[in-house]
Parts: sequence; structure tokens; C-alpha cells
Amino acid sequence: MPRFYIDLPLSIGQSFDLPESVARHVQVLRLQPSEEIILFNGQGGEFTAQIAAMGKKTVSVAVLSFAAVDRESPLRITLVQAISAADRMDYSVQKAAELGVAVLQPVISQYCQQRYSGERAEKRLAHWQAIAASAAEQCGRTRLLKIRPILTLAQFLAQPNSDEVKLLLCPTGAVAWASLPEKVASVCVLIGPEGGYSSEEDSQAIAAGYTSVLLGPRILRTESVAPVIAGLLQSRYGDF
Repeated sequence: MPRFYIDLPLSIGQSFDLPESVARHVQVLRLQPSEEIILFNGQGGEFTAQIAAMGKKTVSVAVLSFAAVDRESPLRITLVQAISAADRMDYSVQKAAELGVAVLQPVISQYCQQRYSGERAEKRLAHWQAIAASAAEQCGRTRLLKIRPILTLAQFLAQPNSDEVKLLLCPTGAVAWASLPEKVASVCVLIGPEGGYSSEEDSQAIAAGYTSVLLGPRILRTESVAPVIAGLLQSRYGDF
């Protein structure tokens, strides 16, 4: 059954017109009145709705039922991703959403090729949020990957420390992946841009409580790291 994210309150018995972008998608799929779809708003659970009527650009639905499904991982993962080139960053966001990451924090570091601020930063954030919503529709998540406003790496590291396990992925990591704790409930991972973090930034992260970790003998591209580390963490501590 097709799933659609809508940023609206939902309740059983409610009737309304779908947002324009969702209505267009329903029409592209050639769905017809009386057929059912799944709606979710990122607040947990999902609703079954029936298509009541269709116009040239509108689709009316009636909400029939609610299912309190929960497909979120017991492991809370925060990825601090240095901003990479547009398509690479889009890929990182998409795969983080699919793999159950809770929070993605975009940061600007010394070697970042892309730097956003002001209106450009707001537009880029909205673009990433749309990618995360689309990924949630596809993979069955009932909550969205939370994407925080862009910070510099220094601004992020200056924030108050939390109790989560803090990892810095680094080709010269001092700790092997196999040496990590046996039980982890919450983890924050720093991922560098195309050129990695500078040695000064590595030192700043370690001073802020991050453990420098070596994944293996090969250096991964920045867009490969998010799905690799999220998959490893979910397999070891989460729901894989």
C-alpha cells in the first residue's frame, strides 16, 4: 500500500484534501477513489486512509484507522556529517534515514567544498528534509530523521557534552572498531568531508571527548561512511 508523509495533524474520521505534492504523487500512481493509502506525520504510528474523490489537481481522503506501529531503532544514532558536494550529501541523508539514524547534524569544517549560510542554508536544509521524508515513505519509518540547522564544527564541539558514546572516524584512529564497548544506547559519530577533518579539528574533537576510531585498512569516500557506520552500529547495538 503506498505510504505518504504529510506534515499535518491526523485523526480517525478526519476528511481533508491532501497537500498538492502528495496529491500529485497519488495521481501519478493512478490510484482511484475507494483505494486505500497509508499516511504518517512523523509523530509515530500510521493511518490508513481511503481516497474519497479526485479532481484535476486535488485528492480528498478520509482517515479510517490508526496503527501504533513503531519501527524506530532502540539505538539512538546521531551523525555529525561535514557537508559534502550536493549529490554526495543527498546520498548521505537518504541512507541515514533508511538505516534508522535519529539525528543528522550538518557541519562546516576546514576542508568542506560546500559552505551554506543565510537563505542558501535554509533552502538546503529544506531540501535535505524532503529527502529524509521521501526515504521514510519508502523504508517504512514512522518518524523522520531529524536534521538540525547547519553549524561550524567548532560551534558543534562547543555545545555541552552529553552521556552518549562519542566517536571520531579517522584513517589514523587510535582505537579499532572491535574495541568499542559491548553495550551502547546512544552514540554520536563525526564524519569528515571529502578531504577529511584537519589534524587540528581531530585534536579539537578528541579534546571534546571523542574517541578516534579506525574502521579498517581502507579509506572510504565521505558518502560511503554514513551508511557503513549506521549499518555497523545497528548490527552491533540496534535492530539489525
